[in-house]
Amino acid sequence: MLTQKIHELRNEERVLVAHTIRLGNLQGMTRDISASGVYFWVDATFAVGETIHFIIEFGKKGVNFILKCIGEIVRVENREGKVGVAVKISHSVMESA
Repeated sequence: MLTQKIHELRNEERVLVAHTIRLGNLQGMTRDISASGVYFWVDATFAVGETIHFIIEFGKKGVNFILKCIGEIVRVENREGKVGVAVKISHSVMESA
């Protein structure tokens, strides 16, 4: 089954979390995050293989810290008027906000 094969390729556990993600002037929302990747929803299109720079904001009351990332887009899906993007993170740095 395809779902099983995709799951077997993942090295880290994914956590379902909704955090703001910023890609330049664009803003989206994460669906899930792992140590090596992220899936997010955004109102823009991207191409598989494209390298992107993005920031994920964490914190309960305001932004407490940010994760600056560089990653490669590995999957793009159009669902219900939104674009779902899966990214393999190649570099990340955590910073206080």
